[in-house]
Amino acid sequence: MSGLNAKLPRIQDFDLAGKVVLARVDHNVVEKGVIKDAFRIDSTFGLIHYIAARGGYPILMTHVGRTRDKKTGHITSGPGTAVEPVVDYLNRKLEADFRIPALAADPELGITSVDAKVMEPLLRDLKARKIGGLYLPNSRWFAGEESKDGKTAALAAEWAGLADLYVNDAFGSWQAHCSTYDVAKALPACAGFLMQKELLNLERVLKAEAPFVAIVAGSKYDTKIGPLNELYERVDYLILGGVIYNAFLCAKYGIEVAGVAQEDVDLAKGLVEKDKSGKILEPGALVESKVLDRRDPGQCRVVKVADFKPGQKYAYFLDVAPESFDDPRLARPLAKAKTIFINAVMGFTPNFGEGSARMYGQIGENKTALKLYGGGDTLTELKNLQPGLYLRALDDPSYYFFTGGGAVLTAIEQGSPYGLKPVAALLKP
Repeated sequence: MSGLNAKLPRIQDFDLAGKVVLARVDHNVVEKGVIKDAFRIDSTFGLIHYIAARGGYPILMTHVGRTRDKKTGHITSGPGTAVEPVVDYLNRKLEADFRIPALAADPELGITSVDAKVMEPLLRDLKARKIGGLYLPNSRWFAGEESKDGKTAALAAEWAGLADLYVNDAFGSWQAHCSTYDVAKALPACAGFLMQKELLNLERVLKAEAPFVAIVAGSKYDTKIGPLNELYERVDYLILGGVIYNAFLCAKYGIEVAGVAQEDVDLAKGLVEKDKSGKILEPGALVESKVLDRRDPGQCRVVKVADFKPGQKYAYFLDVAPESFDDPRLARPLAKAKTIFINAVMGFTPNFGEGSARMYGQIGENKTALKLYGGGDTLTELKNLQPGLYLRALDDPSYYFFTGGGAVLTAIEQGSPYGLKPVAALLKP
């Protein structure tokens, strides 16, 4: 694919015939033992087919959920974070025969070794094509996955001993853990097809065609301040939502809003001060609610930003009022944009989704703009709130859905995806 860093090895650069290929994917889509959205799994079908079609033998691995207690270091393994639902799904959808090695797990330390007695017969069956592939247990069940000691090096060596080539197709898993970083140093390593697409489309954000509109929301300002500041320098217009927008409003108008921490307001003052050119487009009406856990008409009302006065106190702002997107000050820039980046859920879903639904629909009316959705909750809510639009967008080249929202924002903050350690680990010297 043109546009990629010339130092990035790609899977299509390798002869896979007779090779065992260890592929790190991002199938972290299981919640309490149930697949909540299969999009990330479906996005790796191309890689799985390619390995088999080129004569390779696939071994897949992913993390699922959080398994490590930060205080004690204990690792909890069990049905809630198992890969079985993913493997069952793959076997049904692809008519495949992936097997999960039955590696013993200590109740506190997790899986402490890749037991050769378990792996060797499975590897023989894999190479004899008696089975379609192997799928390792949750990478975070392994003792060396997230640790910073000798366990990591030992695990990287054990994983590397299973394969001839390592492929990273998990851009959304951007933290430098053993399965995304250390093992890449222990084997010939390359980028899979999904990784390549994510990198190419990130370049389309970082070098966006103008007019460029970015829409960012979030529950805490401090986690978004770096990406926000970087985006501000690149965009023609920026639209905020969620607690980020609430903090901005508090900082700009001197109001108080329930649920907005003072430290977030203090951080937002920098963006208020920076916005002398008026790049930030403000949704003019918000839904205020006295309660968080339900939508009670008797406890909700629409308030207008134009009515704010310093010192006023408000209950929770839980959504942008849908009519805000009819205002020409927002509607016109969205209609004329050539690039729109969306990492935003405007409301506190599931009870406050009208603002997000209207926004997604209005973005969809711009047929010519490149529309890049930042993964995570944004994609889930687009699917829930605008299912018809979501299904059409899957086959529409003017849309791209990133699989990892956090990875995208981190790359934007750094100004390049090639500084992310798992990506950097793949680059040739």
